[in-house]
Amino acid sequence: MNDKQHTIKAPVTVSGIGLHTGVSANMTFCPAPVNHGYKFQRIDMPGQPIVDADVDNVVDLSRGTTIEQNGARINTVEHTLAALVGLQLDNVLIQLDGPEPPIMDGSSYEFIKAIEQVGLEEQNALRNYFEIPEEIRFVDNARAVEIAALPLNDYRLTVMVDYNSPVLGSQHASLTDISQFTAEISSSRTFCFLHELEALYKSNLIKGGDLSNAIVVVDRVVSDEELSELATMLGKPKVAVKKEGILNNVDLRYKNEPARHKLLDMVGDLALVGRPLKGQILAARPGHAANVAFAKKIKKKMMEANTSAVPTYDPGREPVLDTNQISQILPHRYPFLLIDKVIHLDANTVASIKNVTINEPFFPGHFPGNPVMPGVLQIEAMAQTGGILVLNTVPDPENYWTYFLGIENCRFRKKVVPGDTIIFRCQLLSPIKRGIAKMKGQAFVNGKVVMEAEMSAAIVRKDA
Repeated sequence: MNDKQHTIKAPVTVSGIGLHTGVSANMTFCPAPVNHGYKFQRIDMPGQPIVDADVDNVVDLSRGTTIEQNGARINTVEHTLAALVGLQLDNVLIQLDGPEPPIMDGSSYEFIKAIEQVGLEEQNALRNYFEIPEEIRFVDNARAVEIAALPLNDYRLTVMVDYNSPVLGSQHASLTDISQFTAEISSSRTFCFLHELEALYKSNLIKGGDLSNAIVVVDRVVSDEELSELATMLGKPKVAVKKEGILNNVDLRYKNEPARHKLLDMVGDLALVGRPLKGQILAARPGHAANVAFAKKIKKKMMEANTSAVPTYDPGREPVLDTNQISQILPHRYPFLLIDKVIHLDANTVASIKNVTINEPFFPGHFPGNPVMPGVLQIEAMAQTGGILVLNTVPDPENYWTYFLGIENCRFRKKVVPGDTIIFRCQLLSPIKRGIAKMKGQAFVNGKVVMEAEMSAAIVRKDA
């Protein structure tokens, strides 16, 4: 799985008809900045409103997942989102000039194919994974649905479907590595049963449905009269039933294509949690309603875990900036370069690491026999962290200085001693104006705040 966030290198457009609305639309995938996430934009509406791909925005689950925000509605988002997750993309703006993404061939493959033509771009920030901390379970006894998420340092999904159908029987599909999504899952098409088809049409759904973008499973004997009515409904001169029960002799791409598509739907629906996941997902008879209910449980657990706001630090992950790269941005050198690496950096927030050792040059003279890191040097290290954030706003940071202007509400809450690893986190309190930045800074050791302050700094060109 990727360590760093990714977007796409250039905009790319796909066009087609929406499955349920029957409305033709152009959908453009656009690059987006760090921590943008997935957002849809209705460019055909006044003000071009944005709709966040968020489980809290789900408003309808009639044979697909529909989200709505700011007066704009996006129908059937799951195939589009599954493609983005499968490519391990983090930040994409999806512009639509209609109410629903094109259904294409009923899978996610055409979206992936289009995006791969322009390529992916690595970004200067780590992925903000949510790691399932403990078992999370959803059960719907009425529909015999059960979904569980278990802790795992990876993202794996297993889906079982059983429709009590002589045609499909019981099917399983698994994804053991998200990098396999494109080859193993993305081309699996949406499907429905013949007995559902008429009900869907009467419910004003699948207006864009066609035998070229969906599989229709026939699980009973069908008369010639019914086949004639189906042909009229589908706008076809003629339809037929294949021996194994697939309407109009459509060949399955996989023997378990329906199960694989259910897995595809789940990948897309769980993207609405808002962060990439690490965990093992096991699902029996899932559907959009169950997927969304399960996603809400995961998001609730995620929000509970976020209340501490302590940055996650994994020493085994590649940093955003190592010591050499920091030295190219900051003018500080030994013994005053006080941060070892940057583990997160976006437009508003930065996090860095300071490993405190007994070999620090200040310990021999500061409380000999009782080594404690001086508070003023903690502030200096936090200021250097904030300097990285401020200098990240200009294209040529090597040509600028950052100067401390003020510090307020500073508190030291716990001693910092040799062996501690300090995580510094600085966040802009407001946009930088006229070269002045105001930041809230915190320092953490073992998940607890040891120091905090509000700082202001100026960014000045060296030739000014």
